[in-house]
Amino acid sequence: MINKFKYLLLGAVLAVGLAFSLPHGEESKKDKVIVNLVYNVLNTSHFAPQVINDDFSSKVFDHFIESLDYNKRFLLASDVEGLEKYRTKLDDEFKNSELNFFDEAFGVYDTRFNNAKGYFEEILAEPFDFTVEESFETDDEKLEYAKDEAELKERWRLYLKQRALGRIEEDMHDQEKALADNDTTVDQKTFAELEEKAREKELELHEDWFNNLEDLERIDWVGVYMNSITNIYDPHTQYFAPERKEDFEISMTGQLEGIGAQLQQKGDYITISKIITGSACWKQGDLEEGDKILKVAQEDDKEDEAVDLVGMSVRKAVKYIRGPKGTEVILTVQKLDGSKMVVPIVRDVVELEATFAKSAVLGEGDDKIGYIRLPKFYVDFYGDSNHNCAEDVKAELEKLKKDNVKGVVLDLRNNGGGTLQGVIDIVGLFIDQGPVVQVKAPGTAPKVLSDKNKGTTYDGPLVVMVNQFSASASEIFAAAIQDYNRGIIIGSKSTFGKGTVQNILDMDRAVNFTYNDVKPLGALKLTIQKYYRVNGGTPQLKGVVPEIILPDNYNYIEFGEKEEEFALPYDEIAPAKYTEWKEGTGAYAKAIKNSNKRVKDSPKFALIDEYAQWLKDERENTVLSLNYETYHKEQDEFREESKKYDNMRKTDDSIMVASNTVDIPMWDATEEKQKERDRWFKSLKKDLYLHEAFEVAKDLK
Repeated sequence: MINKFKYLLLGAVLAVGLAFSLPHGEESKKDKVIVNLVYNVLNTSHFAPQVINDDFSSKVFDHFIESLDYNKRFLLASDVEGLEKYRTKLDDEFKNSELNFFDEAFGVYDTRFNNAKGYFEEILAEPFDFTVEESFETDDEKLEYAKDEAELKERWRLYLKQRALGRIEEDMHDQEKALADNDTTVDQKTFAELEEKAREKELELHEDWFNNLEDLERIDWVGVYMNSITNIYDPHTQYFAPERKEDFEISMTGQLEGIGAQLQQKGDYITISKIITGSACWKQGDLEEGDKILKVAQEDDKEDEAVDLVGMSVRKAVKYIRGPKGTEVILTVQKLDGSKMVVPIVRDVVELEATFAKSAVLGEGDDKIGYIRLPKFYVDFYGDSNHNCAEDVKAELEKLKKDNVKGVVLDLRNNGGGTLQGVIDIVGLFIDQGPVVQVKAPGTAPKVLSDKNKGTTYDGPLVVMVNQFSASASEIFAAAIQDYNRGIIIGSKSTFGKGTVQNILDMDRAVNFTYNDVKPLGALKLTIQKYYRVNGGTPQLKGVVPEIILPDNYNYIEFGEKEEEFALPYDEIAPAKYTEWKEGTGAYAKAIKNSNKRVKDSPKFALIDEYAQWLKDERENTVLSLNYETYHKEQDEFREESKKYDNMRKTDDSIMVASNTVDIPMWDATEEKQKERDRWFKSLKKDLYLHEAFEVAKDLK
């Protein structure tokens, strides 16, 4: 995969002195190297190093037990009690690179895991009785560990019964509705037939789930234990086992190196579910949706060295199919007609377009407003020819300027963050020059990070959309725009509240060649700094509070960083020197006033606020009846109540949405791109929140 795994996640370059001696001995050598590295890096380079003592040990103990069995459907109370001897010993084990607790705990879990597989198979072999009065507690935190195997098995029975009941009730409702509507396309089945169907589906799902868990390797479980340690430092410090490192890498870049096909498990076969347009296998042309991959070989393999994929999970198969750009992979596939074909494909960079910035034009005439959706602050690993979020946003702004838009709405809803340099560069597109964010490491003076490029790409009216899932880099952007008074922030009552800076340490690079035999070791995402707004505050815990607050589902539910058990605290530093934006700001007060009035008078937003209160009340009701008649009545009442909230987030007045002129040939190039555009535009036209942001932008022009 990528060999440039040294990017910054809201951080500066990490300099870690790793001259310490690493443990020797072949047995569990890899594990010991990982534990030793994690220990040394955390306690020399983390923003808030922990005191490694008995209190720390106790926290790790509880965290790992919860990670192993958060639903309390595997371990017995006696199992946990038997492991209590380690409660105050994990600090010493961590220091000495030992995994005695992990080995014993995982051994106990493995035994209970195998028992549970027998439980669900036995339970689902017999019909459930839904006439008796029983209930199921859906809040796992309210449960204690089972006292014995009989109680544990009973917990599994109630859990599986609840899942089957949900399926049966939904099918019965559909049948009843079909009868009322004289819809003959829906098969009418008896309760007994639906009950059997529900058990069969649950059996299939749980077999897949258990098989996927069985596919996990020791390193994956060691990763779970490592993260029970790292999370005590803060919620964003995390160890990535080698495969998880690759998945994280893909999420950060929107790019991977491979063949460009989406895979799906169907029985014993790995099948092609989608060919990504423009990818290596799309260009090669022989693979088709529905093809079954039977074998995979690498370019230097002999014929008998091909790996048989029949019966293998997708997770394992991907390891053989993905690979570095420019290398060849040879697939043996079974076509839909039953014939077999050998398909050689040269791997290439696959771009996941949903990750990247894109734009559209809202409205028409003098009311044309540019719209840019940025799902993530992504980074370019591969070179100048590939995607970088700042370059992409700049390109979209240039396209919109050619269409003479009168304002821009930048949508950062659900944008969980990304790279620091990317957000600095994007802020720089909207301000002349100056500080964007301050970062501070422990024991050092704050460092001001600035946009040093004089001039702007876009200097017109700006509205930034956020919600409670806008985090990290999104919060830096929103905070900078707010502090500079460069535009108006609109959205949830606050953003997520993540004010910490992470960096990635590739652990393979932290050891010398004598440890090549235990590589790959994975990576460590490490909190090394906190970041602060140019006004001196930090989004940590508090988030960014918009000038215009729109009701949403979380109005009455606490959400975000402040809900994390080991989140770092809020604090403030001195403000940086910066000059507020002046042009067009005189229109802000009126635009905000107009928006607040529209929101207050909007039946849709009133309904959303009512729904948020209803959600809060529903969350507090955690016990479900397992009697069919009672459950069916409750669900009917729930459905009837929820009907009035249908389409509450869709505006009654559609927004005119069109492509920017530059992108028209791209959207028209293929039928698939046309469908993609139509789906996207359809969602934008009725988006209540976007409609309000559009109105605000018009008031600013």
